[in-house]
Amino acid sequence: MEYILPFVPESIKSIPTHMDFDGQKRAERYFQIIIVIFAAVGFVWGYITQQFSQTLYILFAGVAVSSLLTLIPWSMYRQKPLNWQPVRDQNGAGPLRGPSQPQASNPSQTKSKKKKLKD
Repeated sequence: MEYILPFVPESIKSIPTHMDFDGQKRAERYFQIIIVIFAAVGFVWGYITQQFSQTLYILFAGVAVSSLLTLIPWSMYRQKPLNWQPVRDQNGAGPLRGPSQPQASNPSQTKSKKKKLKD
């Protein structure tokens, strides 16, 4: 699959493909509500027309609508991103320092940071 990536245009690569946790929860709720509503309407319409196929057509339409609204990561599902904690070293003493992050010049600052992380 990685051999295809150089041929994909940047406009396609920049399309967001993620949802935050709150967005996943809302998408699941929307999916369930849409399916139940279409199932109820389909059942009533199928009972009125006395054709089970009408019930299934309406239910499949509900599945298509809910899939369109919930499987695509719309921007309404990406409004509350998580703030991750900084990466710690293997000892769990504190955040890792990369080449772009300067070392603390004052040792007391490092101790106070360690105390805050432990609490």
